[in-house]
Amino acid sequence: MRTVICVAMLLSSASAAFASGGIWCSTDDAAATFEVEAGVTRGMGGPTFNFRGNLEILSRPASDSLRKTVFEDSNLTQYWLDGKELRLNIYREHEAAQKINSVELTILTRTSDEGVYDGSYTLSIYDAAADTDQDGKPVEISGKVSCGAE
Repeated sequence: MRTVICVAMLLSSASAAFASGGIWCSTDDAAATFEVEAGVTRGMGGPTFNFRGNLEILSRPASDSLRKTVFEDSNLTQYWLDGKELRLNIYREHEAAQKINSVELTILTRTSDEGVYDGSYTLSIYDAAADTDQDGKPVEISGKVSCGAE
């Protein structure tokens, strides 16, 4: 009986592995370097899992908390994936000197070939210490990005 249960569990977990894919994006330009990736299920609305990534803003000082950011599941706030577009919105807050700083990475791409998406990114950086006008406006950086999906 145990053997039957183990085989059934093994087969059900194997079918789940075939029902998932992944998405990934990266850039390496003069302003920023980043890599993000996530697993995506097929069906059930296509939720993501195991989202992670790294971002480095090259214009920030090495000791600045906003220079390097690590992303995890909770930072992927929105995503869209269909046969034509891949869009991601990623947001992370940093606390420094009792002030909240943030980075928001928006990726907008269109398919150029099956599973290949090319487009642009916009990186919005809010540094509370540098916001002397207290207007809440972030500094924006943009560039080209390459993504893939399977």
